[in-house]
Amino acid sequence: MAAMDVLRTPDERFAAVPDFPFEPHYVDVAGLRVHHLDEGPRDAETVLLLHGEPTWSFLWRHVINVLVHADLRVVVIDLVGFGRSDKPERREDHTYAQHVEWMRKAVETIGLGDVTLVCHDWGGLIGLRLVAEQGHLFSRVVATNTGLPTGERPMPESWLRWQEASQRVPEFSAGRIVQGGTLTDLPDDVVAAYDAPFPDERYKAGPRRMPMLVPTTPDDPGAIANRLAWERLREWRRPFLCAFSDSDPMTRGADALFRRQIPGCAGLAHPTITGAAHFVQEDRGEELGDIVAAFVADTT
Repeated sequence: MAAMDVLRTPDERFAAVPDFPFEPHYVDVAGLRVHHLDEGPRDAETVLLLHGEPTWSFLWRHVINVLVHADLRVVVIDLVGFGRSDKPERREDHTYAQHVEWMRKAVETIGLGDVTLVCHDWGGLIGLRLVAEQGHLFSRVVATNTGLPTGERPMPESWLRWQEASQRVPEFSAGRIVQGGTLTDLPDDVVAAYDAPFPDERYKAGPRRMPMLVPTTPDDPGAIANRLAWERLREWRRPFLCAFSDSDPMTRGADALFRRQIPGCAGLAHPTITGAAHFVQEDRGEELGDIVAAFVADTT
């Protein structure tokens, strides 16, 4: 494989990010610098938060505060190509399998185990693969507005429109995308915080590529790997909670698939978070944090 051309967002781009006092940490993953946060007591139950497209750890700031207040250790990783993590410049360097491997190595290098995974959007497409392939590292899962597609069910029309637009728009604005996926009117500095990792279009290969990596046909390589993951998840008996919002056309119905097929969902009260769209962390972040904290406490 040819060496990747890699970009790194200058630190000063993050100087004005609001309500985000968390110290950055970095690990080396296959020669890439991967950013993560590590908040709360190190000897406490560990919650791993994985974001999706086109966000970064900033998305979880309200959730982090609630979980730390509940005396939990909170680790938040920026996917490669996002946030403070390094950004391979060529779109072809971003594959589904490669993103799973990057996060597998990040979890291993940070040294995480006995983890509660909270996954959103692409954080679920990647994180649930890790749960399926390395189940011994995970004690419980919270899935919020995410899925694990195998190409056997048609994608929602709203998602297909988003996929097409993501490739066509001349300027890909993460801030505008997040605003379009929330019910809350976001302040200008919050919108700007989502654009901070991307000084110009060269930095956006990851966000541009991710919509094209979602498996939409059964013969997609990602679909094949996801079917294998589903086979293992159908044997997952550790607690698995769905906490989806009520106003997300992108992932509506995916929670029912989890509840029907994953044994760990049985006997749990799966909450619906009302008054929230796709980016539930912006619309109801503290409520999501409360749900996660209570879930950990109730199942420890």
